[in-house]
Amino acid sequence: MSYLVVVAHPDDEVLGAGGTIYTLTKKGKIVDVCILSGMAEARADRPSDNELAEDTDQCLALLGIHQKFLGDFPNIKFNTVPHLELVQFIERTIIASGADIIFTHHPADLNNDHLQTSLACQAAVRLFQRRNDVQPLKELLYMEVPSATEWGLNCSANEFRPNTFFEIGRDGIEKKIEALASYRGVMREYPHPRSREALLGLAAYRGSQSGSNYAESFESAMRRI
Repeated sequence: MSYLVVVAHPDDEVLGAGGTIYTLTKKGKIVDVCILSGMAEARADRPSDNELAEDTDQCLALLGIHQKFLGDFPNIKFNTVPHLELVQFIERTIIASGADIIFTHHPADLNNDHLQTSLACQAAVRLFQRRNDVQPLKELLYMEVPSATEWGLNCSANEFRPNTFFEIGRDGIEKKIEALASYRGVMREYPHPRSREALLGLAAYRGSQSGSNYAESFESAMRRI
């Protein structure tokens, strides 16, 4: 079983699924990451190009990522990019990674790049219907990204409703926090949702929901048994 995490920006992968990624790779599973806006040029307090590249590599190494795929789509401007270009980039990544299961953003996220990434993933997972050499995915899972998913204020869209939980344990949440701290300037002081206390609390809460020892939660949008 192999996994692909498709996200808009550097740090989304660890915020949304860092503990799960680490838990999976520690068990010998293959996990790849696709970051559509690899350089995130418009990010506030962004480090230099080399520093951001170093931060990304350090984070992915801590999580045990097998390989990364970086796009150069414009940060906070995915809505200006032809939808087909996003879809085709993700399709090429699906082929290159051979993924069975994909994690991506929830379509009700406040961040518009997250929305466009989710929509493009939804289209890309149908690739097997157009390519006989591509196997159908086993599952598509939406992540919750602290400081984005809980701000899904659009009342016309369904909010994030977790129905799948990955137990990550104390080791997994600690590794998630360590990996997130690899990104300069990303973590904040409590009570910000990207603080150590908030991340620990969310993992404890999701664990208590699912009867497990710390967990990350996802919404399964498509599953093939």
